[in-house]
Formats: sequence, C-alpha cells, structure tokens
Amino acid sequence: MAVIDFGGVKEEVVTREEFPLSKAQEVLRDEVVAILGYGPQGHGQSLNLRDNGINVIVVQRKGGRGWKEAIGDGWVEGKNLFSDTAEGMQKATVVQYLLSDAGQKAMWPEVKKNLRKGQALYFSHGFSVVFHEQTGVIPPPDVDVILVAPKGSGRTVRTNYLAGSGINSSFAIFQDVTGRARERTIALGIAVGSGYLFPTTFEKEVLSDLTGERGVLMGAIAGIMKAQYDVLRSMGHSPSEAFNETVEEATQSLYPLIGKNGMDWMFGACSTTAQRGALDWAKKFEMGSRPLFELLYRDVKEGVETKRVLDTCSAPDYREKLQVELDEWKNSEMWKAGAAVRSLRPENWGK
Repeated sequence: MAVIDFGGVKEEVVTREEFPLSKAQEVLRDEVVAILGYGPQGHGQSLNLRDNGINVIVVQRKGGRGWKEAIGDGWVEGKNLFSDTAEGMQKATVVQYLLSDAGQKAMWPEVKKNLRKGQALYFSHGFSVVFHEQTGVIPPPDVDVILVAPKGSGRTVRTNYLAGSGINSSFAIFQDVTGRARERTIALGIAVGSGYLFPTTFEKEVLSDLTGERGVLMGAIAGIMKAQYDVLRSMGHSPSEAFNETVEEATQSLYPLIGKNGMDWMFGACSTTAQRGALDWAKKFEMGSRPLFELLYRDVKEGVETKRVLDTCSAPDYREKLQVELDEWKNSEMWKAGAAVRSLRPENWGK
C-alpha cells in the first residue's frame, strides 16, 4: 500500500496505481456478486460493478420502488434480477448486504440460513455486525466478512463514477476464512468505483459514520443554518437576504472552493474583514460545539443512536411519520425561500 502523510500522521492507503481495475477484474473473474437491496448503495454499487465487467445480480423484493427502479436500470428478471433471496444467494459467491440497517435486522434470519461456506458477506456499514446485540447479525464462522464503505451517498457513488472522479472508501476485514478476504475486499472496492481505499475496522467505521451524519455532514449543518437564518429574520432581514447569506453563498461559492483548495486557502483568499471575523469566531464555534460532539459520540458508541434507528425505522408507519418531518423542513419559510432562490440561478432560467 502507498504511504501518505495526513497532516503529520502517516497512513497506508490503496490507490488505483497499485491496484488498477484490470487487477480487480482478474481477482473477481470467477466471482458472482449478489446485491441484496436496491436502495441508494445497492443502486450505485451494482451499476458500477456491472459497468466494470463484474458478474453481478440484484436481489430485491418484487413490486416495490426498488424493483421498479432496477427494471428501469436494465436489470432483467430471471437473468440478473431475482425476487427470491435463496435463489439469488445460491448463485452468488459474494453477498453484498446493502439493505437499510433496520432491513438487515429483519432479513437476517433468511440471509443467514442461505449463506454457504466460503462465500464473502459484504457490508457497506459496520452497524449490524458491531451492534449485533441489537440487530442479531452474527455471521457464521465459515464465511469471509468484509466491508467497503464509500464516503458518500449511494447516488454519489454512481454520479462520481460516471463523472470519472470516483469516491473515497474505507475497507475492513472482520473475518477471513478463505485467506482471500483482503484481496476480495480491495478488488470489490476498486470495482464499485472507489478513488482510493483506506483501512479501518467495522467498529471505527460505524462510530465515525454515525457521528458524521448527525454532525457536520447533515444534522449539525442543518441546525446551524436554521439558527443563523432565524436570527437574521428576527433582526429584520428579508427571507432572500437571510437565505443567501446563510445557505446560497456557502453551497454555491464557498464550500466548493473549500473542497477544492482547503479551509486554509479559503481563509487566505477572502477579504480581510471576513478573514479576521471567520478566524476569531471559528474558535468560539469550536468551543461551543465540542461538548455536543462529545455527547453525540458517546450516544453512538453506547448504542443509544442505533437503538433509536432500529426502533423507529422498523415501525410500520415510519414512512408516513418521516414524510411529516420532511414536510416540516420543506414547508418552512427558510426552505421555501431556498426553492425560490434556486429557481433564480442562471442554470434554471426558463425551467
């Protein structure tokens, strides 16, 4: 593996230079990969595998949204699309278990009884295995148990692949019974479109992932944006001004530049007034936020967050209740203002 200096800490990563797609194709030449679940990750990873010449089939409950989407993406019932879990798993040497976390708990008894010695059981999240006391997911001792976790949504896995950029992924081996688990894992990671792969463990993956989702990836940033917007509105600023100063400038101007060049570059490239204020207030937000992140990490590690996910997401009326929550955001003044602002972007004129 290549040794890269990450801010003074040297880590080993797997790059495409040392493990090109051609090598991944050779490693996976005799494998049949079954994708269980056609949600965001199942969609993105299966299509990338197919485009990269890997023998892949999809197993999805018939008649639902995922089944219809799979048909629309060119999967053919009876050929590479199956509704029967046992039939699909019987054909596979690698089983990619990509259902939702609550779905994995519900389907585990069916999946477990159909696993065969020497198969690889593949996850893209450490949730089910690490929190097995809540999920019941304890893999049998005669299969490889591996993980490739793209650092982005399943949709991004696909769009980045089509754009030629790929997406970074972590990888881990929980159980190696064939002696080939590591090679299988890295080959699959390259074949699903990873730009590079960095090692982790199942536990570290789920703890960092759940913290990130609830933190700066979505939860924290949504809360901070809402707080700033509400303060500006309470002080007499118009909805368009409050939204532009809170969200539009961030997402359309600053965040892409930060992603491309780094925060240090952004601090150096802005006006001196913005520079001084941002540098000073960054420390205040750090001090104010750290206790929340410590609380968040504790709740993730102790299983508080995973229990909430399993309890709520497995409820029969979850989708209906979720829609109510989503509608609250959609119908708030802030995000109605956002819809109006987005419609005024030059690329949306006339649409």
